[in-house]
Amino acid sequence: MQKDPLLKRLFIYAVLLIFVLIAIYPILRVFSISLRPGDQLLSTSLALVPDGATWSNFVELFTERPFLRWLWNSTFVSLAVTILGVTLASTAGYAISRYKFIGRTAAMLSILTTQMFPATMLLLPMYIIISKMNLLNTYFGLIVVYSATAMPFCVWTMKGYYDTIPYSLEEAAMVDGCNRFSAFYKVILPLVTPALVITGLFSFMSAWSEYLVAAQVLQDPTMYTLPLGLKQFEQSMSTEWGLYAAGALVVSVPVVALFLVANRWLVGGLTLGGVKE
Repeated sequence: MQKDPLLKRLFIYAVLLIFVLIAIYPILRVFSISLRPGDQLLSTSLALVPDGATWSNFVELFTERPFLRWLWNSTFVSLAVTILGVTLASTAGYAISRYKFIGRTAAMLSILTTQMFPATMLLLPMYIIISKMNLLNTYFGLIVVYSATAMPFCVWTMKGYYDTIPYSLEEAAMVDGCNRFSAFYKVILPLVTPALVITGLFSFMSAWSEYLVAAQVLQDPTMYTLPLGLKQFEQSMSTEWGLYAAGALVVSVPVVALFLVANRWLVGGLTLGGVKE
């Protein structure tokens, strides 16, 4: 009787290990390509560390290419979108959750409806709007588009999480002398930390790895973000696969680090926010 649970656990671990290897193997292949000398993509060897492995692609990426400039541009835009998204979503979600006002239901349905359309459908109207506002080829124009596309999901997530918090907590705070804003800032915001983490992470990701909108908004090479910059390694007749792979690995590091840091809040932020009104 004691062997059956052990065999079951071993089987589960084996299956999980297989899926882990399936997920990790492509990353290892990209790492292998980044170490190959020259611009070799395909090789008959299955060795993860190729013959003549070198770090020259990483050195060239940081010393001879404007990679650090692209990194700064992406970091600036992504952090701005994250701050803007967390600020607006936390306040808008609170207002929709706590207040009854004319147009509230219509606003909620509009926010939900926007999630049914792919972002590419919004590209043309967004382009026309920022063009009329003379925001083409500016960081601010890119930040506006990214924030607008990420905001519906962020507001809906925050609104659902606020619904799980009893209103009596705010009433108790106001009885103790807090006004509405201080009750929100001192009592409610600390309780919605998981939702704030989800909102910030989603806002950051929507800007960090986005290519299509950036390609339409930015024309100045000095303003390119990382996806646009990495595309420069792909030419019409050849592709610098070593630099491409090295850049892809470096770009993934901040995202992985954010997920590891925010892991403790991810499950609570995604589950408790999904409640009915």
